[in-house]
Amino acid sequence: MTYCLAIQLKNHLIFAGDSRTSAGVDNVTVYSKMHQYPLGDDRLFVALTAGNLATTQAVFSRIQRDLDNPQAEESLRTADYMFDAAHYIGRISRQVQAEHSDAFAMTQANAEASFILGGQIRGRPHNIYLIYPQGNCITASPKAPFLQIGETKYGKPILDRVITLDTSLGDAVRCALMSLSSTMRSNISVGPPVEVAVYARDSFAIAHHMILDYDSRLLLDMEESWSRGLRTALSELPRFDWEEEGPREVQSR
Repeated sequence: MTYCLAIQLKNHLIFAGDSRTSAGVDNVTVYSKMHQYPLGDDRLFVALTAGNLATTQAVFSRIQRDLDNPQAEESLRTADYMFDAAHYIGRISRQVQAEHSDAFAMTQANAEASFILGGQIRGRPHNIYLIYPQGNCITASPKAPFLQIGETKYGKPILDRVITLDTSLGDAVRCALMSLSSTMRSNISVGPPVEVAVYARDSFAIAHHMILDYDSRLLLDMEESWSRGLRTALSELPRFDWEEEGPREVQSR
């Protein structure tokens, strides 16, 4: 399992994900789930992935093969719109799954993979797309300008309550990290290192890139501050009429 998310602000895109992959409790490894494609001064793409590791590696290998081939009829270099790039990745994913469908059916394994693709092509707006295992895709909405893949349920509430197009860059990155932290706390199959990348509109370059491991002082301090803030907020909620008056303290576990 994994958890990745992307946030779209008016002037920035934020990408974040964990790095844990597993095939059972005794086979846990670490792979980056973020792939960056800075392709000159007119386009940049960042892709996040969740799902079958063999499928995702095959998809990214084919993307790179097409980029390395000047004669390729279709690649990330030839896309005129972000929508075209998303459909291109969706078609590759579908083809990879189809090629191995019989083998996966025999072993009852799941070959599906999903992706988040974000970035910008010069002259077009910056945006993000969620690419389903079936190859089709959707984009984020103005009222919910974020997308998630993998183990999404634990990290979604903070995104729903905080993220808008007008959220400041710093707050949005902190929100992304706490969304990941909440997921890691509740699901052991999601774990660090945590990777974060920030893209500024019309820059065609990654502005900030962070990899935070278990012992990252920044991540530890943020998690402690977040937990303390939640306990304080809970203690300040209105009381029921059957509760006794007096100071309250919410215990952490």
